[in-house]
Amino acid sequence: MSTHSRPLGQLSLIALVVGNMIGSGVFLLPAALAPYGAASLLGWALTLAGALLLAWVYAWLARAIRNHGGAYGYARRAFGDGIGFVVGWSYWVCTWSANAAIAVAFAGSLGALWPAATATPLRSAACALAALWLCTAVNLAGVREAARMQMLTTLLKLVPLVLFGLVGLGWVQAAAYHPFNPSGLPLLGVTTSVAALTLWAMLGFEAATVPTGVVREPERTVPRATVIGMLVAGLATMLACTVVIGLLPLDELRRSPAPMVAAATHAWGPTAGIALAAVATISCFGALNGWVLLQAQTPLAAAQDGLFPARFARLDVRGTPAFGLVLGSGLASALIVANYSRTLVALFTFSILLSTATTLLPYVVSVLAWWRIEPAPRPWRRLVAAGALAYALWALVGTGIESLLWAGVLVAMGLPVLLWQRWRSAAQRPPAG
Repeated sequence: MSTHSRPLGQLSLIALVVGNMIGSGVFLLPAALAPYGAASLLGWALTLAGALLLAWVYAWLARAIRNHGGAYGYARRAFGDGIGFVVGWSYWVCTWSANAAIAVAFAGSLGALWPAATATPLRSAACALAALWLCTAVNLAGVREAARMQMLTTLLKLVPLVLFGLVGLGWVQAAAYHPFNPSGLPLLGVTTSVAALTLWAMLGFEAATVPTGVVREPERTVPRATVIGMLVAGLATMLACTVVIGLLPLDELRRSPAPMVAAATHAWGPTAGIALAAVATISCFGALNGWVLLQAQTPLAAAQDGLFPARFARLDVRGTPAFGLVLGSGLASALIVANYSRTLVALFTFSILLSTATTLLPYVVSVLAWWRIEPAPRPWRRLVAAGALAYALWALVGTGIESLLWAGVLVAMGLPVLLWQRWRSAAQRPPAG
């Protein structure tokens, strides 16, 4: 593929990482973190450190291996077709189930601006589906158009979010952070609980490693985008969430369905609250656009290697893997429709469960792949990789038995596809002799 046909450059990739990480989590997390007060900073530190270690490993892998498909490509290179397929399938399920969650979060954010749009579960589902298929249409128009949309939405949400955090620092009351640990739980337990809650906000740092087939100079741009994007998004999210805790009374913060909007309203009036609600809506839409872009890239790479059905590898006249895009959005739509009678929060939680469980397996395998691929790693890199592996394993176990069971079921559903592809390959192979 020529450089001219690779539309994603350095800024586009950084926007993809930042845009995919800053989605719904930053606007919903403060209410969940409220019981832990300032002690939540300890959990944030653990999450940021773990995500940064993983981002480093992904950056090293991207520099060492020119592959397409991110974790799938690394797993296949290190462990062969079987493990590669499992990781590719798992990450594919992660992307379309994440899209269901983000589309639902978009509907919730829109409801804060336009209550009639989400007055009933059916209307909420319709809003979520409309956003999902609008982003799908943008991506069907081509990767370049999707990248432009991602750049625009990332700027529209990152700049106001950082301004909110920096300006809000001057309005916080020190008394809001006392006592340091209002939960009364041991600090180790608080750190673990907060780190588990903030994990959803950190997912997506690996986004730059997935569409490397349409990236200019991937060995240089992908590692930089992975680390820079993770740091920018992670620090902006932590700053904003911590400021919210200092702006709102604890009881109000715990009850608020839109804590950041409530904090802006409390500090600067209704206009500021409406403006931040608009930022939250744009944020969810931008994250949805970025994850829709990714949902066809991993199956595209796996299909090119003969592990996924060939239809995933077919490109239309715009160079877009249309089948993977439409199928992924169709599955996300089915998830939304099948659960539309639930409340938005229940549907969002259910979708997160599927997405988080199926993201962590690729993280673990990617670190193990680096250990196998790197011929003679430096001692400090071994230490970083060991920390990344420990964090990924801890996070995987920390998701709980229900999440692990869902992950097992979803991975098992892909095994018949692998067996079918292997049977077809064997049937098409000419007989020996």
